[in-house]
Amino acid sequence: MTKADIVERVYKEAGFSKKEAADLVDLVFKVIKDTLARGEKVKISGFGNFHLKDKDDRVGRNPQTGEAMMISARRVLTFKPSQILKEDITERYRHRIDDKGKEDTSIPPKEGKPRALSSFLNDENE
Repeated sequence: MTKADIVERVYKEAGFSKKEAADLVDLVFKVIKDTLARGEKVKISGFGNFHLKDKDDRVGRNPQTGEAMMISARRVLTFKPSQILKEDITERYRHRIDDKGKEDTSIPPKEGKPRALSSFLNDENE
């Protein structure tokens, strides 16, 4: 899924104009980016947590030659999905796994509204 795909979904499902949907998606991404740039965590309830992690210098190996080499210190962005999101994904795709642990991707995922983002989605029954 691309940013344009996200804008299209917001446009269709929230009833905004395409410009409003694009501006909203841009704003959400900007807020997340700016928050992370300040070194703060981003916690989205029912979805997961984004945070920056500092990695120290370490010795690694060149995968082609096996030669030892130094990998410099760096900062990496990590994402940890919430338990609700993990359960939703597992439940939607579990029926595609056979007894030997192989996935049949020709079988579509189960239908239904995921719990992970239910607080962000309008309930049609309300």
